[in-house]
Amino acid sequence: MDIKRSILLVALAVVAYLLVLQWNQDYGQAALPEPASQTQTSDASLPDVPQAGTANGAQDIPSVANDQPAAVAGNAAGGQLIRVRTDVLDLAIDPRGGDIVNLALPQYPRRQDRPDVPFQLFERSAERTYEAQSGLIGDGPDRATGRPLYSSAQTSYTLAEGQDELVVDLTYSADGVNYVKRFVFQRGDYDLGVKYLIDNQSGEAWTGHMFGQLKRDSSGDPSSSTATGTATYLGAALWTADEPYRKVSMKDMDNQRLRESVQGGWIAWLQHYFVTAWIPDPQSLNQVQTRKDSQGNYIIGFTGQAVTVPAGQQGEVGATLYAGPKLQDKLEALSPGLRLTVDYGFLWFLAQPIFWLLEHIHALLGNWGWSIIVLTVLIKLAFFPLSAASYRSMARMRAVSPKMQALKEQYGDDRQKMSQAMMELYKKEKINPLGGCLPILVQMPVFLALYWVLLESVEMRQAPWMFWITDLSVKDPFFILPIIMGATMFIQQLLNPTPPDPMQARVMKLMPIIFTFFFLWFPAGLVLYWVVNNCLSIAQQWYITRQIERSAKTA
Repeated sequence: MDIKRSILLVALAVVAYLLVLQWNQDYGQAALPEPASQTQTSDASLPDVPQAGTANGAQDIPSVANDQPAAVAGNAAGGQLIRVRTDVLDLAIDPRGGDIVNLALPQYPRRQDRPDVPFQLFERSAERTYEAQSGLIGDGPDRATGRPLYSSAQTSYTLAEGQDELVVDLTYSADGVNYVKRFVFQRGDYDLGVKYLIDNQSGEAWTGHMFGQLKRDSSGDPSSSTATGTATYLGAALWTADEPYRKVSMKDMDNQRLRESVQGGWIAWLQHYFVTAWIPDPQSLNQVQTRKDSQGNYIIGFTGQAVTVPAGQQGEVGATLYAGPKLQDKLEALSPGLRLTVDYGFLWFLAQPIFWLLEHIHALLGNWGWSIIVLTVLIKLAFFPLSAASYRSMARMRAVSPKMQALKEQYGDDRQKMSQAMMELYKKEKINPLGGCLPILVQMPVFLALYWVLLESVEMRQAPWMFWITDLSVKDPFFILPIIMGATMFIQQLLNPTPPDPMQARVMKLMPIIFTFFFLWFPAGLVLYWVVNNCLSIAQQWYITRQIERSAKTA
């Protein structure tokens, strides 16, 4: 009967494994995006002019006095999009307003098996809206009645081999003022300069304000690939003097409109692995605001302080736009606090040093999988004394388990006397019954911090280890690592003392199976950490248990 039951259980396990594999093949891969049909219209939802009152025809622009969000009708078609390609960016600029309406990242494929399909960050299509807008208001050409239609010398620009900088100029003239909207790209950089050169040939002084904003609809995060039920943050954020990283979710924008004056700083839109941010002049006083337009798009932006250009003179105002992966060193170099957009959650104080150590190990080994293994060994060494004390306590409990069984037979169902006798036995044998739980409790924060490091760090995205593990940031495609993890948990249980309570003993036997199912959809890098940690724990526990048992026999 036992052999038949064992064969049946093995067969059921194999069938369950094959079913999970088939489900993963059918539903586990993110679908590639359909080619987007680009529109040529542009939304002219402009930010506030930080001055009282509004001019006739500009009542659709919300003002300090009005303080109500308003929708502005779109302009007529602006002509062919201007295509710009660098080594790391592939983007399109709408000449109507000079907004960046499409942006792809050639260095970051949408899917690992399709390196020819880059990840799409900005997009203006019938399915999705996400773009970076900027302009000049006040005396500038961006107004509620219509945004300027810029001209460019070319419709396509490419950063050539050996060229380190690419400058794209858009020009426009009105009311005796000549404007140049200049985009400056650098090789290897995801940040670009957006400048306005104002040549005031009119007879009066020119005064305007530059704004920069990020507009996004309420669609889901296309870069999210986790199936663990824990989604990374999708929403806006900003820097203030009091809070270097302040989240403003879409729900916050639904409930309340933000308006705040900030010296320098930045505003950003976050998603899994990628971030977009406007970084104005750190010396300028900017009005940061959030709102929704009539189409339901969420907008976070800044409006700079007034810039005046006397008649017959020239002036300049600009900001930096970052659109790319969450690379911490580059983000920190752009603006203080911007690296916090790599959101490691409430355990960031543990996650940051873990990532720092992992990054330095990777610099030596060149493989993130082996770096995780070395990191696991170092963490295990750091907790070695604590783990050793715990395993000694469990080994002693295992050694006295015959005495505990005798007490159970002696006192039967009298739980009070049984508990008193067990406490006396623990005291006599110098056993701490809670000692076995301490290492797990101490390591849980480290485990959770490492979980966020592997989940949020773009360096892990599509990072291979070896053999079938080609992406450490997603689940094991064949679920081999979770199964090995479950097996190591089962071996650990064999080394642990059997709980005296039969119900507790049954629950403990189920734990390896339960955890195996939990870990099926965890990032492979995290499961790799847990497997290595379990193997090291088994070796340490086996050695200590063997020592204790030898001492007990010789005593």
